[in-house]
Formats: sequence, structure tokens, C-alpha cells
Amino acid sequence: MKNHSHPHPHHGEVEPFDPAHPERFAAAQKCTWVSVGINLLLTVLQLVVGYFGRSQALIADGLHSLSDLLSDFLVLFANRESSRHADARHPYGHARIETAATLLLGAALAALGVGLLIAAGMKLQDPANLQPVHPVALWVALLTLVAKEGLFHYLMAVAKRVRSQLLAANAWHSRSDAASSLVVLIGIGGNLLGYVFLDLIAAAVVGVMIARMGVKLAQGALAELIDTGLDAAEVKAIRDTLRNTPGVCGLHELRTRKMADNALVDAHIVVDPKISVSEGHYIAEAARQAVLSKHHVLDVMVHIDPEDDRKVRPNAHLPDRFVLLGHLSEQLNDSSIRERRVVFHYLDGKVDAEVFFPSQELPAERAEALQAQCNTLALKDEYFRSIHIHCSGAPE
Repeated sequence: MKNHSHPHPHHGEVEPFDPAHPERFAAAQKCTWVSVGINLLLTVLQLVVGYFGRSQALIADGLHSLSDLLSDFLVLFANRESSRHADARHPYGHARIETAATLLLGAALAALGVGLLIAAGMKLQDPANLQPVHPVALWVALLTLVAKEGLFHYLMAVAKRVRSQLLAANAWHSRSDAASSLVVLIGIGGNLLGYVFLDLIAAAVVGVMIARMGVKLAQGALAELIDTGLDAAEVKAIRDTLRNTPGVCGLHELRTRKMADNALVDAHIVVDPKISVSEGHYIAEAARQAVLSKHHVLDVMVHIDPEDDRKVRPNAHLPDRFVLLGHLSEQLNDSSIRERRVVFHYLDGKVDAEVFFPSQELPAERAEALQAQCNTLALKDEYFRSIHIHCSGAPE
């Protein structure tokens, strides 16, 4: 019950890039290139002015912008690769490339933040060498604050529209940049007012903020890579959708796991054990389509059960159809049973059998006698719980 069919190229052919979600891919590419341009300009401006203006806080913020620039290129790569269709080696698609990229981005940010914190702490050990910063650093910090906050709103709007985890992570990264730029602005302002140590304090605070954001991103990505399930509210909503599907009598073993901005769902549904295989499959497919249409789910695997496995005895020890036919023929002393239409229902550790005879071959008196013989047999048989004789002219 999967829809992952997509033509694969033969060996030696170059596969043309064909994104699975063209609108999402195009939007992500466009906004990421906008972010690249802004971060490139800010990185150069902050590092140059911070170095010549003697502002450690502005240099720290410049390194933060540099990390943004690197993350933008990481987003461009991950967005392209994760947008590829599923293939033979990746039957669930490539969405977790985006998750892996988020993990790398988070780890890099955490390391950068710790490094900035240590550097600022070491400089604070020698207060005699602290110097006032140049006033132009204040204006650069203000420009950075405005640019980063504007970029956050732009990126988040696109991330929500195309439902991209990585774009959302990049947007929040820009928001953390805006917050850190505010801290830098305050630190530089304090330095210019005579509190020269505030520039380094601001640099240390920026380091802490960068590290905290990196840890949060890495934790979220790692949780997904180890198959963390959806939150309780979403799981309940999916459970309700499955239970409300016509023909579903019960539900158990509902499992979910995140896949980038989507999810994978596995579920066991209980259907009437006496319906046909095709009707059971129809109910399962209806349940699957209901989940796909009402929830943000990549795929649903539905297993059909005739009973709740948790509450009944297992059936794995019972013999297969051919052994049961031989056993039934022997017990009823009727070799023609093997040629009849016989339906077996494996339920609660035993077997319910239905044997169909054309009415012209089994008179009513003979049918009653045979049914009585089957009832007696079922009372003590090791396999059969019930045996029903039908002589209504059922089709073969």
C-alpha cells in the first residue's frame, strides 16, 4: 500500500534533477539566495568594522553572520538533495538529508558559540588592555539588527508556506542573530559611554546565545534521526482518523516517526474476520487515504488483523491450509473435502472452517447429519473450533 513508484535511470545514465515538490524547491532556493546576499554583505561589514573599530562584540556577531552564510549554502545543498524522488536505495525518499544538515548546522553553531564565549572570557581577564570602540561600530550593529529581523520574518513566512523544517531552522537562526545584534548594540553603546568592558560582555552573551541555538537545533534533528514519534496530540488525531474509517472495528500498534517535515505511520487495524481479503484490503486502503488526506504524512503502512493480537491466543502454531484439508478429510472420512470450496478462519488460537457443497450434491438430511458430525468433531479437535457446512449453491 505504498505510492513510491518513480522511474529510475539505467546504469550509466545521468538522472536529470526533478524535484518531488517543485514549488517548495523553487521557493526555498529563492529565499536562501536572498539570505546569502544579506549575510555576505553583513559578514564583510561586521568583520572589517569590528576589527578596525576594536569591537570584539561586532567581530563575534560577524562570525555569527559568517556561520549564517555557511548555513545558507548548507540549506541550498540539502534542499536540492532532499527534494529528489524516492529511488531503489532510498525507498522513503531523501527528506532526512535535510535533517542531517540541520544536525550539522546545530553542531557547528554550538562549537562556534563556545569558542566565542571562551575568547571573550580570556580577554576579560586583562581589563587594563580594554579599549573604547569606534562610534561607526554602533551604526553597523544597528544596521545588522534591522537586516536580521527583516530576514527572519521573510524566511519564516516562506518556511510556513512550503512546510520546510530546514528553512524554519534557518529563519530562527536569523532571529537569534537579531537578538544577538541587539545585545551587541547595547554592549557597544555601553562601551562608548565609558563602560569599556560591556563590549566583551556582549561578545560573551552572543557566544552563549549561539551555542544555545545550536544545541536546540542539534537536539531536534537527533531526535528525528533516532525515530522519535509525533507529539501526543497529532498521534491522537491520526488514531481518530483511522478509527472513524468505515469497516475498521479496532486499532492497535499505532506507531509514528518523523521524516523531516513529514511523518511515517504504521498501524494495525482490526476488521471483521469473515469478510473477503479484497474487502479487508479496501478498508485498509480507505484508512490509509484518510490519513494521507487529513494529516501531513508521507506514507502510511496499514496491517489488517482479523482480531486484536494483544487480547487473543496466537495462531502461528496452527498448520497451513493443505494440512488442515487433509486432517478434515480424514476426520470426516470424505476425500472430496479436498476438492470443495473451504474457507479457514484462524482466530484465537483455533480454526473456524466453512465447507461449501452444491445443494444438488448434498440433500438436507445428509447436510444435517454431516453438520452434527462436524459439531462433535469440533468439541475435541486440536485444530478446529467450529466447522460449518453450507449447501446453498455457493459459487466455486
